[in-house]
Amino acid sequence: MVTGRHLIEPKDFSIEELEGLFALAGRMEEQPREWRDAAKGKLLASLFFEPSTRTRLSFEAAMLRLGGSVIGFAEPGSSSAVKGESLADTIRTVSAYVDVIAMRNPKEGAALLASRFSTVPVVNGGDGGHHHPTQTLTDLLTIRSLKGRTEGLTVGFCGDLKFGRTVHSLVQGLARYPRNRFVFVSPPELRIPDFVTKEIIDKGGIEYLETEDFEKALPELDILYMTRVQKERFFNEEDYLRLKDSFILDGAKLRRAKADLAVLHPLPRVNEIAVEVDSDPRAAYFAQVRYGMFARMALFASILGVA
Repeated sequence: MVTGRHLIEPKDFSIEELEGLFALAGRMEEQPREWRDAAKGKLLASLFFEPSTRTRLSFEAAMLRLGGSVIGFAEPGSSSAVKGESLADTIRTVSAYVDVIAMRNPKEGAALLASRFSTVPVVNGGDGGHHHPTQTLTDLLTIRSLKGRTEGLTVGFCGDLKFGRTVHSLVQGLARYPRNRFVFVSPPELRIPDFVTKEIIDKGGIEYLETEDFEKALPELDILYMTRVQKERFFNEEDYLRLKDSFILDGAKLRRAKADLAVLHPLPRVNEIAVEVDSDPRAAYFAQVRYGMFARMALFASILGVA
């Protein structure tokens, strides 16, 4: 049971608990009307100290579809943070009003700090380049739904692997399942961080490959997880401009891939996936968005004890 629990990073929940959430999300997708009053009278605080479209709206849609309500802000400029209020004081205050908090903050460790001061469960919606556990729930649910399993897969991650918190979290999530293998495709400047390879992959004895040869890597992949080069993580615009078009998936490259490849992307997309790919049946990134809402519905229902 995850009732009353925080979700700060993917490993906070056991495999059995994750599987329970995925099964619940499946039931919600099949019979959404049965859950429309499940969280009636419950209140979510949506605290976004960093811009977001999908994650924020997905959290809010999930709570509303469960019959709950939402308060909060979509940017720090509309909160007392601009007056110098500490995160601890903001969380102490907001947790007095609500039943659960979903928060995004550009600083690594912010969600963990918030959980120490909150009197209600805190769900991490992304903390800097660190973790994004509800995106990991989304990604695992998508993979499970499309492939029928979350083990024995060759998963390619392409693009910004250095700053990509969704990548770090999904690697941690998939590393918990047996016989998965990883292929990391990136320029040297954006390679997967050592804390991921040493603390997660090497400790788990997981096979992986780092390469700059995107086309050579494609044919062996079961899952391709594309990411954008994140302009907001760069201090030097020249470096961003030099790296932003390093790898682009288009129809020609996709012809080299397996017929049952699933192409995922946490979105937003810039130009790393050509629009022509959208019509390919292997493009699963917009289906992934829908799975994300059901994953968050299952999470809220479970945390609030209404499932």
